[in-house]
Amino acid sequence: MTTRPAPALRTMLKGLAAVTLAAACTAGWAQSAWPNKAIRVIVPYGAGSSPDVIMRIVAERLSPRLGQPVVIENRAGAGGNTGSGVVAKSPGDGYTFLISTNGPLVYNTQIYSKLGYDPFTELRPVVLAGGQANVCAVRSDSGINTLKDLVAEMKKNPGRFNFSSTGVGSLSQLGVELLKVKTDTFAVHIPYASSPLAIQAILQGDVQFACVPAVAVMPQVKAGKMRALAVSTAKRSELTPEIPTMKEAGLPEIENMAWMAVMAPASTPTDIVQRMNQEINAVLAMPEVKSRLHAQFMEPIGGSIQDLQNFMQQELRVMTPIIKRTGLKID
Repeated sequence: MTTRPAPALRTMLKGLAAVTLAAACTAGWAQSAWPNKAIRVIVPYGAGSSPDVIMRIVAERLSPRLGQPVVIENRAGAGGNTGSGVVAKSPGDGYTFLISTNGPLVYNTQIYSKLGYDPFTELRPVVLAGGQANVCAVRSDSGINTLKDLVAEMKKNPGRFNFSSTGVGSLSQLGVELLKVKTDTFAVHIPYASSPLAIQAILQGDVQFACVPAVAVMPQVKAGKMRALAVSTAKRSELTPEIPTMKEAGLPEIENMAWMAVMAPASTPTDIVQRMNQEINAVLAMPEVKSRLHAQFMEPIGGSIQDLQNFMQQELRVMTPIIKRTGLKID
C-alpha cells in the first residue's frame, strides 16, 4: 500500500518546491540578464598608460555589444599592484574586471615577499588583449646615437646613468636589468606610475634613458625630442620597421614584450568570463579597432581563456630565473 503524505505535509512540500523553482528561475533569469548595469574595468596605472589606452579603445566598441556602459577606472600605485589587488579582492559578480600587465600578473609574484594577492588563484584569465615592443630611447640631444653608444657610456660612467620605468617589477625595469646583466653595466632604477611619466623624466633630464612601450616613446621620437635606439622583440616590429632589434644593434639577443591582459575575480561565473572573452575577441578583430591600436603601436592578440592561462605560466617559467639573477626582491 502506498503511503501518501498528510495534507499539511503535502502543502509544505508544495511550498518548498515552489520556492525552489522560483529561486532557480530567478537565478537563471539573473544570469541570462547579465549585464544589467555598468561594468567597471580597473586599470592599475595612470591615464595614458598602455593598458589604459588599449582598454579605452576596446571599451568604445565593447559597450554597445554588451548593452551597458564599460567604465574605465584608473587605480595606479605600487607598480600596478594596488589596482590589480583591488580586483583580486572584489566580488565575482561580473561587474568588475581588470586590465593589467606583465608585472602585477606574473613577475611580482617572484619579486614581492608580501604581494597582497595571488594573480594565479585570486584572478582568472579572460583574454590576452594586446602587446607591444618596448623601445629603448634617450633624449635626442644626449649625444648617444645607438644602443652600443649607450652601453659604452654606462661602462665609462657607471655612477651617472639612471633609467625610468613604469614601476618596480614591470617589464620596463626587468628588460633593462637583463640588459645590465648581459652587458655588465650599471644604472640606477627610478620607477614611475606610468609610461608617460617615465618618458617625461627623460625629457626633464631626471633620468638618461628608458625601455618602455612604444606608444609612449614614438610620439616624442617623431617630434624630434627623443631618439629610439632598439626594440625589445626578436624581430623588428612592423609598426616601427626603422628601429633595430637589440641583436641587430650589436648586443646579445634580448627578447621580451609588454603585454596587456583582461582578468576577472576568481569567483566570476564561467559563462560571464566566456562571454567577455567572446565579445573582446570580436572587438579586437574589427578593422577600425586594429587600425586605432596600430596607430598606438599596439598589436591586438586575442585568443581563448586557456591561451592566456598558458601564456602566463610560460612567462612565469621564462622570467623567474631572470628575476632571481638580478637579485630583485621587495619585502
